Amino acid sequence: MSTFFHQAGTAMECLSIPITLHKESVLDHEGREVHRCGFKIGGGIDQDFRKSPQNYSDNGIYVTEVQESSPAAKAGLRVNDKILQCNGYDLTMCTHKKAVDYIKKYPVLNMLVARKGVTHS
Repeated sequence: MSTFFHQAGTAMECLSIPITLHKESVLDHEGREVHRCGFKIGGGIDQDFRKSPQNYSDNGIYVTEVQESSPAAKAGLRVNDKILQCNGYDLTMCTHKKAVDYIKKYPVLNMLVARKGVTHS
């Protein structure tokens, strides 16, 4: 089973790329400290991947945007990366909201991602 045609709940074998992202601490418009990571995601088991503007092939969590010079860009995250795990939490069987909440929760993200075209180390 390909990483990019994965059915949630089934085993898969793939090469994963480790990414460690240290969020930036910034102040929001009300002066509160927030942690900025500089990327957006799409997908999730509650989303219909056939309707995604990015033409994804499964219900995984995918990176849809990486802001230039952001912590995500500096860590090596790329648009269309499929996030498999974040801090040991399995994102292959996760709703979109749970993935967003989990990513927002921690100041450091240790992720495993799959990237199309990467087949060996």
